[in-house]
Parts: sequence; C-alpha cells; structure tokens
Amino acid sequence: MPTPYSHYAVGAAVLDEHGAIHAGCNVENAAYPQGWCAEATALGAMLMAGGKRAKAVLVSGPGPDLITPCGGCRQKLREFGDDDLLVIAADPSGVKQTWTLVELLPASFGPGHLTHNHTRLT
Repeated sequence: MPTPYSHYAVGAAVLDEHGAIHAGCNVENAAYPQGWCAEATALGAMLMAGGKRAKAVLVSGPGPDLITPCGGCRQKLREFGDDDLLVIAADPSGVKQTWTLVELLPASFGPGHLTHNHTRLT
C-alpha cells in the first residue's frame, strides 16, 4: 500500500508531446511526510520514457473533495509544461473540473526566466 499513513491515495496521468500517457501514484514512507506526490511520480515516468513536455495531467483522488496538484507539483508541472497545460481533476465518479496551468499557478517562475541569465547552470 503506497499510502499507509494518510490513507489518501492519489493517482496522476501525464500526457506527453508524443501522445503517450505516464501514470503515477503518491507514495508515503515512515519518514512522513518525506514521500512524493502522484504528479511527481508521473512526471518522472514521462522523463524516463523519453518524454520532455507535458501537455495534460489528470489528478484523481478518492472524493468527494476536489483535488488539485499541491504547490510543489504545480511548480514541477510548470517546469515540463506550458501555461496552457490542461490540468484535470477527477474522482471515482468522473471529471470534476479543469484548468490551465496558468490558472492554477499565475505569474509563475519557470525555465524561461533562466534563459536570460548568463549564469544559468547547465
């Protein structure tokens, strides 16, 4: 069981620029809260499979409360997605709401800010 502490299972699926879908779930450990989120797991799966850009992400929780990516995952999605990345929230009954990433993370700081900096790390 990946959520032995919170018992709040979250799943995510990321659609990449090639049309492939990469799944992930949240994973907890005894050093709670040092686990990781479903979105981060799905992004890692995307990168390991050769994807570079996220085009959409579906996040699903147990319901009935609406679930959205946490702040850290919004920033991770910003790293690999554009402002128009579609973020879809669902639960077992279906899709509940959709946003673009810019709606969830307005005025964000992203990779583009670093391309203008001559000291950018490579």
